[in-house]
Amino acid sequence: MPEKIDILIKDDRWQEVGLKNLCCNAFAAVFKNQKISGKGYSLSVLACDDAKVARLNEEFCRKPNPTNVLSWPEYDLAAFLDGGLPDTLPPPAGLEDSIGDIAIAFETCVREAADNGVSLADHTTRLMVHAALHLLGFDHKRDGDAALMEGLETKILATLGVKDPYC
Repeated sequence: MPEKIDILIKDDRWQEVGLKNLCCNAFAAVFKNQKISGKGYSLSVLACDDAKVARLNEEFCRKPNPTNVLSWPEYDLAAFLDGGLPDTLPPPAGLEDSIGDIAIAFETCVREAADNGVSLADHTTRLMVHAALHLLGFDHKRDGDAALMEGLETKILATLGVKDPYC
């Protein structure tokens, strides 16, 4: 797990979900799966509402609508070949070398959890695993990359007692 996790809660409804604990568990599981100690690394999470995520999505992705989660990796670790493994994180440059930032939208997550018949806690955990994998260079734009990332998500979520979101 990253040595430091900054969580900025801008929508108090996230407090009721126990977001800090969900994030810590998800990030620890991802780092364990990827055999990364996390020592010297940090990341930040912005827990907000749909309106804020819609603004961020417009600004950074040119999409004028909310989405469930956004991530901004600090390093470009993406695999060159479709379905290949991303590069590994470079050694931390300082005591708290950021691997990136994540933003998550409350209303969209609540709606998706209800639509999929899962708890908000499980859906949030899934999205934190997903976003953390993005920060580590995994993606789902190409078919092979998507298969690899989805397989990792499923495996990591199983260690957390969260059902496979892809079946």
